[in-house]
Amino acid sequence: MLDNSYAFIALPDGIGTLEEIFQIASWAQLNIHHKPIGLLNVDSFFNKLLSFLDQAGEENFIPHSTR
Repeated sequence: MLDNSYAFIALPDGIGTLEEIFQIASWAQLNIHHKPIGLLNVDSFFNKLLSFLDQAGEENFIPHSTR
């Protein structure tokens, strides 16, 4: 998947999608890739996840750039 893609976009779905989002984000943080990552936020599906990431950044659990 990594070698065959130019970017990553996640659509609303289940726990497997969340796992893949965080895997791709962690690979970016580890400089394994530098490809864009996006969330298709249909009907505000990812709003609470984004709020969680904002809070984690504010409390210095993750870098602000992760958001």
